[in-house]
Amino acid sequence: MTLQSQFEEAKKEYEQWGINVEEVFEKLKNVPISVHCWQGDDVGGFEVNKEDLSGGIDVTGNYPGKATTPEELRQDLEQALSLIPGKHRVNLHAIYAETDGEVVERNRLEPKHFRKWVAWAKELGLGLDFNPTLFSHQKAADGLTLSHPDPEIRKFWIDHCIASRKIGEYFGKELGTPCLTNIWIPDGYKDTPSDRLTPRKRLKESLDEIFAVEVDEQLNIDAVESKLFGIGSESFVVGSHEFYLSYALKNNKLCLLDTGHYHPTEMVSNKISAMLLFNDKLALHVSRPVRWDSDHVVTFDDELKEIALEIVRNDALEQVMIGLDFFDASINRVAAWTIGTRNMIKALLYGMLLPNETLKELQENGDFTKRLALIEEFKTYPFGAIWNYYCDMMNVPVKEKWLEEVTNYEKLVLANRG
Repeated sequence: MTLQSQFEEAKKEYEQWGINVEEVFEKLKNVPISVHCWQGDDVGGFEVNKEDLSGGIDVTGNYPGKATTPEELRQDLEQALSLIPGKHRVNLHAIYAETDGEVVERNRLEPKHFRKWVAWAKELGLGLDFNPTLFSHQKAADGLTLSHPDPEIRKFWIDHCIASRKIGEYFGKELGTPCLTNIWIPDGYKDTPSDRLTPRKRLKESLDEIFAVEVDEQLNIDAVESKLFGIGSESFVVGSHEFYLSYALKNNKLCLLDTGHYHPTEMVSNKISAMLLFNDKLALHVSRPVRWDSDHVVTFDDELKEIALEIVRNDALEQVMIGLDFFDASINRVAAWTIGTRNMIKALLYGMLLPNETLKELQENGDFTKRLALIEEFKTYPFGAIWNYYCDMMNVPVKEKWLEEVTNYEKLVLANRG
């Protein structure tokens, strides 16, 4: 059977449940995924005075071909994006500034240090998102930044976050699409603290000072991101989920949920509907934790499908800003982007092809038998034929054919990097 005939047969099965596959395609095409740049160079960045990774962040593996310049990183991103259906975004960290060989401290960063990224994004029609980088720096060496007891160190990081928000505003203005600027800090203690309140009070005051600087909210969207624990902060994290959830609600900021930043028994998918009731928008960093916040490449697993389902079934595609956050140096980095992003889009499509209204009605009517039966039967519906046709329609490789292009790119480009 041809790709077209497989699609037509599969479409009939979904149509019997009132699912318009063409309408699903149109909706899916308009969902941007924010692809994180740091997968391409192992969270290294391009600072002239680059320091080793710190702040509980680690990247394992030494697969050849890592990007070592901004040009190489953009080239690799272009290759990955050419294999992913749809028009998406790129997420930058402050350490990816281009300062032309000049040492520029992070609290002195300006929009001009990202003009090449903006020119590239304009050429490709991409949006950009941003993150201040509060790790891998001597002023974060003891594991504290915005909650640091030293007011000078605290001021340095406050100024860095203010500068980052202005850079986000610049992105939004130049690219015609709002930039999500997300603040995550590694602050915490390795062992049991004797005072949890004071560090959190300092963090609140630092955030208040950061957000007191006016930035056009139509161009820049502020978000804060929590974490459960990290390397060096096993016993206490200042910016916990409860802290940031409360801060975001009280100060009209977005609360960003990273799928690796919770207890292994907590599911981010279970939090989405609760938070949508009280927030106009919600942000995600989708990763795959393996026993802890290990940032593995996103796979088409149950939790990814459930996250996508929660977004789709609650009609929240325009409310939830989806970004990715994983870094694996043990495999081809372009392939990692491609696998993870395609899986995120695939999960959204899977959710759109379920009879969600019917399933809701069954639950409301107490027919849990039929609800369970349909959920299970749809797991073996011909979803693959619909996905393959969508990829072909969007002019990207079908099935594993994308791997041939990555393999050729590795031979021609990545293998020639020192």
